[in-house]
Amino acid sequence: MPRTDQSVLFKRIFAASFILLSTVSAAEAQKRRRPPAGGGVAVVVDERLAALRDAPRPTANLIQRLGRGRFVAVAGERASGGVAYLRVLVTSRTSGWLQAEAVVRPSRAGDDARLLRLVRGSTDFDRLARASLLLESFPRTALRPAALLIFGDAAAEAAERLTREARRRLDPAEMHAGGATVESYFLNYNGLP
Repeated sequence: MPRTDQSVLFKRIFAASFILLSTVSAAEAQKRRRPPAGGGVAVVVDERLAALRDAPRPTANLIQRLGRGRFVAVAGERASGGVAYLRVLVTSRTSGWLQAEAVVRPSRAGDDARLLRLVRGSTDFDRLARASLLLESFPRTALRPAALLIFGDAAAEAAERLTREARRRLDPAEMHAGGATVESYFLNYNGLP
């Protein structure tokens, strides 16, 4: 297969893989969309701060860590030691305290702008995932055009990076010798998120 045909094939396979992964991610987000009743809706956007604790203190017992995209219900607020905490319901049986900066609330003015700042400060797949959360959580925001532009640029950068890595790691002669189709090697590539 000529080099130019391989390049086009690589790009098409990664584009298809990216669309497939985006669709699967959207379906997973729909499953996590409904927080339990009992408070305003919020979504985790910074998993580094999303330690669910049994009290509003950084030294309180850790209940669990929440992943980015997790929807919770905000049932209260409290400040402790200069840090704002939110009392959240994760499920009907699990609740605790999260640092307020870990989440955004679509009903709260300015949280779309705060999330856009976080998106702009992120890199690689984090930027892509957070831009997606902004678009999903704030469908009527005036910041949507900026978020769409960032999302598109981040997707293109991620596709280019994946293509470079795959070319380096997936040797056409070795794939041919393995007996499986070239497409199956790309679709099973462990560098995909």
